Amino acid sequence: MKKIMVLPGDGIGPEIVDEALKIIDFFIEESNLDIRYEFGDIGGIAIDKYGIPLKDETLEMCKNSDAVLLGAVGGPKWETTEPGKPRPEDALLKVRKEMSLFANLRPVRIYKPLIDSSTLKREVIEGVDILVVRELTGGIYFGKRERVVSNEDIFAYDTELYHLYEIERIVKLAFETARLRRKKVTSVDKANILESSRLWRETVMRIHKDYSDIELNHMYVDNTSMQLIRNPKQFDVIVTSNLFGDILSDETAMISGSIGLLPSASLGENNSGMYEPIHGSAPDIQGTGKANPIAQILSLAMLFRYSLGLKREAGRIEAAVNQVLEKGYRTPDINTENGKLINTKEMGNLILEAASDLK
Repeated sequence: MKKIMVLPGDGIGPEIVDEALKIIDFFIEESNLDIRYEFGDIGGIAIDKYGIPLKDETLEMCKNSDAVLLGAVGGPKWETTEPGKPRPEDALLKVRKEMSLFANLRPVRIYKPLIDSSTLKREVIEGVDILVVRELTGGIYFGKRERVVSNEDIFAYDTELYHLYEIERIVKLAFETARLRRKKVTSVDKANILESSRLWRETVMRIHKDYSDIELNHMYVDNTSMQLIRNPKQFDVIVTSNLFGDILSDETAMISGSIGLLPSASLGENNSGMYEPIHGSAPDIQGTGKANPIAQILSLAMLFRYSLGLKREAGRIEAAVNQVLEKGYRTPDINTENGKLINTKEMGNLILEAASDLK
């Protein structure tokens, strides 16, 4: 039996997770899959209930599952600058660290029916297919941080810290992944300034000797942010640190036309992983039916492929999404002049219907 831990989270999280669960239920029934899922609280809702963003019991359930399906966490209600006060995002960092989910994969593809939804010109983005491989359990998000208040001054610091093994394993994964794609890796750093980036670049160059069939180039993060807008088709696999990957992968979302389209997988040493859309909790549209469930549903497809080995089912989900978009159905974030505007549940139902027809 395979176990999935479902963490709907905050804002629109429960709404879009519901649409993904319909698809899980369908495949369980159709293919007689031995899959069970359980629910837990994470983020702001957990703070409201328990005073902390993640209970130990919930974390243990995540660690004992084959995969975690996450909605979204956070929102203005829980934003704070007060040191030591619980934040919804703290729960995500804890799950990633405790489950050793060191690699975040964020695919960026252009759906032909939505090519005009992007603010970039058609000729710039047509044919874009990028995979951002982000290191997830090291770097500045996990380094020592402190705010110091004295009579003379107030200051704060965050530490960018990388161990050699952390760099080695994410870089090897990027090269292995590139072998299954177009065999090109762009390593992004800030080696002209940061010592941690110098270690990063040296390690990439050394490991590349074992992957001579892969084309490698190095790029500073500031130049990368420009090149992603100027000429995104030059990229195949981008590998980078936690902080840089967080920023750049959100930038790539706008190449596709909407952040509501992009899924992600956070993977560990084995097949376990956490799967989530890269967008936030969007509390401003919570309960309005405007949320786009596509990124959540595509995250489920990644869960099926990477953690459960259900490649056929994953392909059907992805094909169903494309089919629904080709028919012109749109949620508000991706609506075009001639689009057929629908709500969250309707989009989920149409994708489910398309998946059921693709046998």
